[in-house]
Amino acid sequence: MDHDELAHWSKRAADWARDYHASLRDRPVRPDLKPGDFRKLIEAPVPEAPEPMEAIFADFVRLVPDALTHWQHPRFFAYFPANAAPASMLAEQLANAMAAQAMLWQTAPAANEMEALVVDWLRDALGLPGEFTGTIHDSATTATFSAVLTMREKALGYEGLTAGLSGGPRLRLYASAQAHSSVDKAARLSGIGQDNLVKIPGRADDPLHSMDPNALDAAIRADLAAGLRPAGVILATGGTSIGACDDLAACIAVATAHGLPSHVDAAWAGSAMIAPEFRALWAGVEGADSVVFNPHKWLGAQFDASVQFLRDPRPQIATMGLRPDYLKTLGAEDEVVNYNEWTLPLGRRFRALKLWFLLRSEGLEGLRARLRNHVAWAREAAEAIAALDGFEIVTGPILSLFTFRYRDEAATAALLEAVNRSGRIYLTQTTHAGRFVIRVQVGQFDCTRDDVMTIPEVLAAEAARL
Repeated sequence: MDHDELAHWSKRAADWARDYHASLRDRPVRPDLKPGDFRKLIEAPVPEAPEPMEAIFADFVRLVPDALTHWQHPRFFAYFPANAAPASMLAEQLANAMAAQAMLWQTAPAANEMEALVVDWLRDALGLPGEFTGTIHDSATTATFSAVLTMREKALGYEGLTAGLSGGPRLRLYASAQAHSSVDKAARLSGIGQDNLVKIPGRADDPLHSMDPNALDAAIRADLAAGLRPAGVILATGGTSIGACDDLAACIAVATAHGLPSHVDAAWAGSAMIAPEFRALWAGVEGADSVVFNPHKWLGAQFDASVQFLRDPRPQIATMGLRPDYLKTLGAEDEVVNYNEWTLPLGRRFRALKLWFLLRSEGLEGLRARLRNHVAWAREAAEAIAALDGFEIVTGPILSLFTFRYRDEAATAALLEAVNRSGRIYLTQTTHAGRFVIRVQVGQFDCTRDDVMTIPEVLAAEAARL
């Protein structure tokens, strides 16, 4: 394929994309496939000779879409969304065409300086203090891992980077019992060890299921008395399972009193903070050292785009940064920011472009309107489900996420399987307080109230069949 052919096929792809999105409501949200089914359809030896693009594209259209779970489906209510607003998709096409490797300022000045701008835009949109700066990672997992590595090195006086951890003090991390599994992964891969990740219980009768700050303080004091070395505290705003929100002000005050850095995982719920009325959920966030949220979830930025805000980036740069001679910017070494030194990979995509396009094309008011609708519709759906015979709301809506169960665990599991097999909506499960429950999360970019109110309709129909 040459660039003239690329122009032709890019137009064909754009037309197909338009028709695909227009047809999503007519497709099942999730395909009815078993593992290995799709591989059988595409099984073939590696091509020795070129094949015509007409044949390749036709096979794509015939085979691939029907074997996908449609994350852009307006009745996708599982996990969290991975939205792709049209302006973001367009920006990704342009970024792909330029194919810049934005590892350094000098390898992509526009990408570097646009990243600084859109991070500032998002900081201001979320109401964070102006002292915060930040960078764009691929995912919140990488951002949290970077924050935990920084906690480790601060606790070790930055000697772990060179001397290693062998023979050193036993470090401890503290997180809510509602923390995402990426926190466990960070504890594992940082060398701190999952056994040294202390899960702090929640406050009794707290509708937001916050970590108990008194229990956090007691755990830190107990570890100090045992000769262990606390390294940091990881907090949640909008936990993945049920949307739990830690009392940031109280928990950060405990961390600060013990001289410990704090990281806030607001990967999903952080987007809601563009609407001031939701900011009570993360009151006290200005005291955190690190905050992550994913515009690729609820704001509509094409995956992947995860923004980490840092009150002071220097500790993380001291931990993550490495600058051999071949990566130096001669003549301007002290004048540029190289964002690869803030994160794990050296290579970096031009992720800022889709955020620049998205924020300009939608505006904060357009994005706020969508989020407010999702929250209102989720509450309405929860009320409708609560009114159904045999259904119980287990955790009430936190923003647009809530959980419910049907009769007992076996019936709940059978209902979930039936609902997802129907293809009309897609839901997922979790466990809360030892009970198997079904999650509902409203947030797909193009969903409507009618789409959301399909949830109680489908539940009632499938429950009747059971």
